[in-house]
Amino acid sequence: EKAVNLKKDLAEMQEWMTQAEEEYLEKDFEYKSPEELENAVEEMKRAKEDVLQKEVRVKILKDNIKMLATKVPSSQDLVTELNVVLENYQLLCNRIRGKCHTLEEVWSCWIELLQYLDLETAWLNNLEERVQMTGNLPDKLDAVNDALESLESVLRHPADNRTQIRELGQTLIDGGILDDIISEKLEAFNARYEELSHLAVSRQIALEQQLQTMRETDHMLQVLQENLADLDRQLTSYLTDRIDAFQMPQEAQ
Repeated sequence: EKAVNLKKDLAEMQEWMTQAEEEYLEKDFEYKSPEELENAVEEMKRAKEDVLQKEVRVKILKDNIKMLATKVPSSQDLVTELNVVLENYQLLCNRIRGKCHTLEEVWSCWIELLQYLDLETAWLNNLEERVQMTGNLPDKLDAVNDALESLESVLRHPADNRTQIRELGQTLIDGGILDDIISEKLEAFNARYEELSHLAVSRQIALEQQLQTMRETDHMLQVLQENLADLDRQLTSYLTDRIDAFQMPQEAQ
C-alpha cells in the first residue's frame, strides 16, 4: 500500500511539472507593451517561488522511496521513476530560473532605457531654452559673449547617454521586446535631437560671427577715438602756438 501511495505521489508530481511547463515555459516570448512585460516578470517570479516550494515535497518523496527500497527490494521500479521525476524537476527549476532571469534582465533594460531617455530629454529641454534665449539679445558685446558661452556649455554635453539609448534600444528591438514602442520613442527622440542640435550649432555660428563683428567694430571705434584724440591735441597745440604768437610784443616779432 505504501508503494502504491508513493507511486501515486510520483505521478501527481510529474503531472504538476507538465502543467507548470505548459503554463510558464511555452508562452510567447514576444511582449508588445510594458504592461505585458511587467506582468510576465511578476508571473515568472511567482512561478519560481512555486517551483522552489515543491523542493521540500520532492525531498520527502525521495527519502520515503529510498527508505522503502532498502526494505523492499521489489520497489526498485519506484527508484527508477523517482530518478526520472528528480531529473525533470531539476530541469524545470533551471528553465524557470533561466526564463525569470531573462525577463528580469529585459525589464531592467527597459527601465534603464527610460531613465536615459528622461536624462537626455531634460538636456534637450535645456538646450532648447538656451537657444531661445539667444533670439532677442541686447546689442552689447558682454550680452552676446555670455549667451555664446552659455550655449557652448550646454553643447559640450557628452554623447555617452545617447550611446546607451541606442544600444539598449537595439538590444530590446532585436529580441522582439516592445519593438514598436521603442522604435517610436527612439524615432521621436532622434528627430528632436537632430533638429535642436542643428539649430543650436547654427545659433552658435551666428553668435560667433556677431561677436567677431562687434569686436572688430569696437576696435575700429577705439582706433578712431585715439586718432581723434591725437588730432584734438595737435589742433589744441597749433591754436595755442598761434595765440601765443599773436600776443607777443611788436618789437619781439
